[in-house]
Amino acid sequence: MLIDRFHPSIVKQPHRQRNRYTQTVRRLLLLLTLALPLAAAVSPDFATRRELLRKDIPNGVLVLFGNKESEDLHYGFYQDTNFYYLTGWEEPGSILILTPEPDKDDPAFATQSQLPREILFLPQRVPSEEKWTGRKLGPDDNNASSATGVKAVYAAERFETEFRRLLEHYSNVYGVAGSPGEAMAKHMAPLRTFADAGSRIAKLRMEKSAAEISAIQKATDISIDSHLAAWKATRPGKYEYEIASAMELTWLAAGCRRGAYAPIVGSGPNSTTLHYSRNSRRMDSGEVVVMDVAAECGNYASDITRTIPANGKFTARQREIYNIVLGAQKAAIAAVKPGAIISRAGIYQVAFDYIDSHGKDLHGESLGKYFTHGLSHHVGLDVHDASDNTTPLRAGMVITIEPGIYIPEENIGIRIEDMVLVTENGAKVMSAALPTDPDAIERVLAGGK
Repeated sequence: MLIDRFHPSIVKQPHRQRNRYTQTVRRLLLLLTLALPLAAAVSPDFATRRELLRKDIPNGVLVLFGNKESEDLHYGFYQDTNFYYLTGWEEPGSILILTPEPDKDDPAFATQSQLPREILFLPQRVPSEEKWTGRKLGPDDNNASSATGVKAVYAAERFETEFRRLLEHYSNVYGVAGSPGEAMAKHMAPLRTFADAGSRIAKLRMEKSAAEISAIQKATDISIDSHLAAWKATRPGKYEYEIASAMELTWLAAGCRRGAYAPIVGSGPNSTTLHYSRNSRRMDSGEVVVMDVAAECGNYASDITRTIPANGKFTARQREIYNIVLGAQKAAIAAVKPGAIISRAGIYQVAFDYIDSHGKDLHGESLGKYFTHGLSHHVGLDVHDASDNTTPLRAGMVITIEPGIYIPEENIGIRIEDMVLVTENGAKVMSAALPTDPDAIERVLAGGK
């Protein structure tokens, strides 16, 4: 899934035939998934993450708000990813407060050492609402502390009192800029300095633990299966939404709750639209199909793109452009190592230079201008995970490498995207089991391996 957008987002519009088909499939999938266990969640040491963050919030109180229950029936509840990263808590309406470790050399040490380091606020239970959304853990439940992993668990109604009490001892307020919590924190403490904690959390989230890498690999493996199912279903005359539905069925049947993002299945002219998501067109022979689709499993995302010929065979021109994109991807992956950067001043330039020095358009001009998006982004709890693309790569980071060429005049869009784990020795392609070689793709489409 692309990192940089140079064009307005595509507005989704309903398609009656697609909607009828999709609704039927989703009803079947719901029945199926009710009988399946959810993908195993990652169980890292959330307390350790909070401890690391507390070291990075000097003289301040950090406030983080979890998501609220949505009234939109199109979506279930999904926790704010920063909140989940620090707590592992997946119930709505919760609030987290963290305070820094006290400095023994600070005159206020004696007082601050008596203050709580972390508090989780939970909404009071409302039995009448639980009839609709299920039982929740309440702050007065005997197991509230052990269930949440936070020693101090209070009712959400106490938040304002406790927040103001802690502000008597600290000068700064930390929160995530742009979140609802920022406005509330500034309203409640208008004379305090507000500092963005988002970048501090991102610094932690960029480097994945072994458990996180395992979860991302699982999502990637299931995403690979979904692509192979799509390849099997692809043929001229099929609609794009039929292919997207085959992919969704695969990951839901594997126990994943949802896609990591809206499926992008673009054929022919739609292959040249970067974030095309209507998936409503019939595929014709002689066209390529861009499939930018991946699953989210156990809260962790993957992100894979492949481009295949609708009729099973690339034309000579499609193969020429495809091989240029593949060459650029291989060059970029070879450049991945600790210390490299993925911004336009780093690995991106490797891919761009390759594309710009190979091949021409119909007017004899180089192809660099048809590479119209970024090369890479971090992946984790979000498909575009919390990150700073100017930070040098370190072992344990998970990124995408996704060059592309899009030539509307020729109705040819080619994108190849893989999941890459940064190691001490370079790059490990986590999605390598899904072929990128055009000959291998054609063999699979013909029913081979």
